[in-house]
Amino acid sequence: MQYPVKTRAFGLAILVLSGLQFMVVLDGTVVIFALPRLQQELGLSSSGSAWTVTAYGLTFAGLMLLGGRLGDAFGRKRMLIIGVGVFTAASLACGLANSEAMLLISRAVQGAGAAIAAPTAFALVATTFAPGPARNQAIAIVGSMVGIGSVGGLVLGGALTELSWRWIFLINVPIGALIVLGAVYKLADTTHQRTPLDIKGAILGTLACATIVFGATEGPAMGWTSPVILATLIGGFALLAVFVLAERRAADPLLPWSLFDSRDRVATFGLIFLAGAVLGASTFFVAQLLQNVLGYSPLQAGVASIPFTIGIGVGGAFASKAALLIAPRWLLAGAAMVLSAGLLFGSTLDRHVQYLSTLLPLLLVIGVGVGVAMVLAPLCVLVDVPPADIGPLSAVGQMFMNLATPIAIGVLSPIAASRTLSLGGPDGAAQGMGPIEIEALNSGYTLVLLVCSGLALLAAVIALTLRFSPQQLAQAQHAQEEAQRV
Repeated sequence: MQYPVKTRAFGLAILVLSGLQFMVVLDGTVVIFALPRLQQELGLSSSGSAWTVTAYGLTFAGLMLLGGRLGDAFGRKRMLIIGVGVFTAASLACGLANSEAMLLISRAVQGAGAAIAAPTAFALVATTFAPGPARNQAIAIVGSMVGIGSVGGLVLGGALTELSWRWIFLINVPIGALIVLGAVYKLADTTHQRTPLDIKGAILGTLACATIVFGATEGPAMGWTSPVILATLIGGFALLAVFVLAERRAADPLLPWSLFDSRDRVATFGLIFLAGAVLGASTFFVAQLLQNVLGYSPLQAGVASIPFTIGIGVGGAFASKAALLIAPRWLLAGAAMVLSAGLLFGSTLDRHVQYLSTLLPLLLVIGVGVGVAMVLAPLCVLVDVPPADIGPLSAVGQMFMNLATPIAIGVLSPIAASRTLSLGGPDGAAQGMGPIEIEALNSGYTLVLLVCSGLALLAAVIALTLRFSPQQLAQAQHAQEEAQRV
């Protein structure tokens, strides 16, 4: 096979692939610190704020597996260009949105574009860079964009919001255009494979999750006995049942049920989902607490959250070394207990909390717990897995992680809103509030942190059921590294 890049992973090709990864990760966090401004200028309710994150997350996670299949069937370069084009156009629509409906629809389309483009980035590394130093460098650079994009989203999102919330979306337009041009001129397309496309499964699964989340999110505002809410919840679970039946009968399903033939793997998928739920929900509500309760500006809130991301990095580095010596169940259970304790303490915070003495160490500790889980749980999925199944299983694990965030935010937002409203707080823009309204908002946010503490405790219990040994995890880690280099 002819590889366009044979020596070193520097140049336009790596800029295109790493730029795509950076942009997709960035857009998952960049919007969080703009939500208070969006509430003020577009009149978003608390459920509307949740949907600004959830609409993107549901289509991104729900269509991610289909996006990978599309690349195999029609060419990865082609689908990357189409996906980035859709993402860029939707970003422009988000930046120009003048109503809640236009913003949420554009965010859903943005997530669909990301789902088409993102799965092709790592796959194109294997066909663009020759095995050896060039590919190893490329894997490291593209992989590092996850951490860089997470931190960048916090800081850049806060900084751009200081100018205007529209810039957090409009900034994607020139970046997306440059990625498309670079892909056209520098990336080589892959051989098309006649791969069955489980489009029905992707649509059913995404619609089921979106419908259930809609019912949970809008329930407090419309009333849980509202015919619309009841019909939505019943319809969502019915769609979920149809999805399960369709996947069992599909010739080449997106979610093969053979993946769930191991009790330990099923438990690990549960851990991954809980880790994603706790990470997404805590990030979302802590960002709101910093601005709406403590009065931080968007930029201050973004910078203040950096220790959380640093903690994730520290936890991940510790886990990758400790896993060679200590059984994963003890590491994962210990990390979940630390996370649960940190969130339990966070649920007691009030509007007088000090950053340096309390919030900074708390964010570090919570980040370490999340970092351990985010490294070890995906590795546990790959224990005793044939090399050919490593890629698909990794993709399924990533889907569970990404799907957990929008579902958790969608389900927990009405819990926070109900508590806030019951105490006389606002349902929407948090400006011009008195002490009573601020305390009501704080109570809603901290209640969610208490629920997240309970979810982390549940994760600790599940982790103790795992039977993997350090040797098995070391083999899985080696197999994953080899699969990336093939």
